[in-house]
Amino acid sequence: MLHVILADGFEEIEALTTIDILRRCDIQVNTVSITGKRAVVGAHGITVMADCLFRQSAITASECIILPGGMPGVENLYACDGLKKVLRTHMSHGKLTAAICAAPMVLGRLNLLNNHRVTCYPGCEADLYGAKYTGAAVETSSTLITANGPGAAMAFAFAIARRFAPTSVVRRVKDALMLPTPVAQSL
Repeated sequence: MLHVILADGFEEIEALTTIDILRRCDIQVNTVSITGKRAVVGAHGITVMADCLFRQSAITASECIILPGGMPGVENLYACDGLKKVLRTHMSHGKLTAAICAAPMVLGRLNLLNNHRVTCYPGCEADLYGAKYTGAAVETSSTLITANGPGAAMAFAFAIARRFAPTSVVRRVKDALMLPTPVAQSL
């Protein structure tokens, strides 16, 4: 099971595009609210009903924790002590973590990016302690996927999907989306 963590102020494009692509690829993904209520309001006023509320025990078995960006969503993610504890444990066990836009700052502030090649939204680089910032649209390693912003949401989602779905499924989903050829080739 994969988990997308939602806090009030999350970037809707980054969260919803990722969830949509992963589910189209038949990957089990749950949305998790850290707000104490299932209704989570995005940065642009879109309310999403999360699948469940944050509970450390339920998320510790996650195959991948996904952090969307957006402000003040990222600050709200960082303010959640339970999430910080889970992220430290999750990454120390070498499990996949994915963060887009400003969300890599959460991992940087926790000193979890040491020696990783990382990208993020321009202007957020100062909080990527220990990381090797690249400025690329998407960066991947064995345990970390990062992307630079809303425009990279689909590429970010497909980078995650390739880890959990057969190539044929990912290709089928890309084809069904009717992406223009140059875009499809870049994903």
